[in-house]
Amino acid sequence: MKTRCYIAGAGEFNGCYLPERDDYVIAADAGYSELISRGVAPDLVIGDFDSLGGAPQHPNVKCSPEEKDDTDVMLAVNEGFALGHRTFVINGGLGGKLDHALANIQIMVNIAKRGARGLLLGQDVFVTAISDGAAGFKPEASGYISVFSAGGREEGVTLTGLKYPLDNAVVTGDYPLGARNEFTGEAATVAVRAGTLVIIWEGKPEWLVL
Repeated sequence: MKTRCYIAGAGEFNGCYLPERDDYVIAADAGYSELISRGVAPDLVIGDFDSLGGAPQHPNVKCSPEEKDDTDVMLAVNEGFALGHRTFVINGGLGGKLDHALANIQIMVNIAKRGARGLLLGQDVFVTAISDGAAGFKPEASGYISVFSAGGREEGVTLTGLKYPLDNAVVTGDYPLGARNEFTGEAATVAVRAGTLVIIWEGKPEWLVL
């Protein structure tokens, strides 16, 4: 099976990070146009196609009703899980409409709570989430990183290798304790014993150890 599930959404697309050779590629609605314009043929196209203006001519299309509970990107993630994937990269999920960006950050939380790892690509900012676990960053990481509560109260939050460390702290959803921390040139770790954290950083997505 292909190692990662790469999903192209209809938001602001980062053309610097196209699918890798072994990725299973899903186009969510107008994410299809972003991929095709860059010479990438998706393995699957999914959505209600309100943004694309109709289902494309593709051998593997799954159409959904326009009135539904899941966003097109959420449909793509669920499809990826059904196929057995545990690592997800979503491009075209930030920028543009704020509600869609927030929905895709929530999808990062959904992925983390299902025991998998997601990475949301923006133009100059990147997002992941962890649940009852840890995320590592490479020593070459530089610039700013922020950590936010995703569940209201996260316990045992520990930050190492950052300018402002934390040790077994409580982070809550009503106080931005983890905003605008900084990398220090050391390998860094963000960990939570109980709960879910959203992690946002500037720089490069490959600094995250998936």
